[in-house]
Amino acid sequence: MSKFSTNIELNGINFINESERKGSARSLFWPWTAANVSFLALSYGSFFLGFGISFWQATFAAVIGTVSSFFLVGISSLAGKRANAPTMTLSRAAFGVKGNIVPGFLSYLIFVGWETVLVSLATLATESVSTRVGNLDPNLSRVLGFLLAGGLTVFGGVLGFKVIMKLQVYLTIATLILTAGYIALTIDQINWASVNSIPSGSAQGFIGALIFGVTGLGLGWVNCAADYSRYLPRNLSDKAVVGWTVFGASVVPIILVIYGALLAGSSEELSGLVASDPIGALTTLLPTWYLIPFALVAVLGLIGGAILDLYSSGLTLVSIGLPVKRHVAASIDGVIMTIGTIYLVWFASDFFVPFQGFLITLGVPIAAWSGLFVADVLMRKSYSEKELFNSSGRYGAYNFKSIGLVALGAVIGWGLVTNSLASWLSWQGYLLGPIGGRSGSWAYANLGVIAALLIGFTGHIVLSRKKIKRDEL
Repeated sequence: MSKFSTNIELNGINFINESERKGSARSLFWPWTAANVSFLALSYGSFFLGFGISFWQATFAAVIGTVSSFFLVGISSLAGKRANAPTMTLSRAAFGVKGNIVPGFLSYLIFVGWETVLVSLATLATESVSTRVGNLDPNLSRVLGFLLAGGLTVFGGVLGFKVIMKLQVYLTIATLILTAGYIALTIDQINWASVNSIPSGSAQGFIGALIFGVTGLGLGWVNCAADYSRYLPRNLSDKAVVGWTVFGASVVPIILVIYGALLAGSSEELSGLVASDPIGALTTLLPTWYLIPFALVAVLGLIGGAILDLYSSGLTLVSIGLPVKRHVAASIDGVIMTIGTIYLVWFASDFFVPFQGFLITLGVPIAAWSGLFVADVLMRKSYSEKELFNSSGRYGAYNFKSIGLVALGAVIGWGLVTNSLASWLSWQGYLLGPIGGRSGSWAYANLGVIAALLIGFTGHIVLSRKKIKRDEL
């Protein structure tokens, strides 16, 4: 018990002491790679083609969407290196000490949503493999998978930073090796004639796929990037911090999305199965003897991302005012994640419907916050530690300009996206009338995400540039 206690990270939303800051920008490669080495990226290949575009269009959309979204994550990482505090603590500089509860709550929702999605996928993957290898009852397989994935996620998220950084090195190496094995065993399933026969889609379809990639791959990580760079020394190169973040987070997802598009483009049956069970569907291409290694890499890859989400959701919960220690907050999030996973695995009729609705709906205000925060990091070179915890200081209690920009981005953004597959989101798309309406050619291009991002970014520069300069004098 004492050894467990000494392994728990005691730092929360505070600034990290000088004596604890160490490491190099290269160390960022491991957590970001481990968090994104997931077979879910293979399924994204099918989702990209689902926008009615060709394989080559899907490839370009994957590359551009992945790199651009993780570039925003890299910029956000600079804030952690400069100020040695979590992302949602530093966000107080832009929103006010009390006003930051608005983006904090939105970030908390997306963290809990992602960790729930990832653990649900790990549970479904375990079921698919268990029923094929051991002919186990599907419900029993799901329970066993859920206990494994949920338990490891909560354990890692509660222990904290040092354990996570060490664990991610091993997760990265193991998953890369086993993923290479999956590719080697399935590459003969690729039918280039079928792939090349997929007709090119419209510009709207390409933009929709690109924005889906931005939203689904990198944008959801912007609000926690500083959490993993805050232990680095402040004198490290900004270019190195951004470069290693983008490289570590992007290189494997790009490869897997492209390979997933090749597999989905070769088989309409596989493409259809991916919608209801994105990970388990991939087992249909494997020989039985490789199913156990597949289950291992699938579960470990998903858990790698879920642990980061649970860790950051705990920090975020504390940052918005819950008066508990970080590890207690992470435990609370674990309970919420458990409830959400039970719903997705045992009650949701189709995985992709709640998944897509979740990404796009929460992605809009998060995009507005992300654009605003990235602009703030680019303009602000330093932070006052004491005043980030004092609502009477230079950052104030509320910055209604920033709060208003997120609200404006959400209102306009939701008006430019549609979620017709989910009836509870049918109210969206109310601004699409001039460009074809909810059934027009731009209806599924998700323009609202980019609109919200630009509103947050440009609006903050215009409205807050002078104040930030005064703050830093």
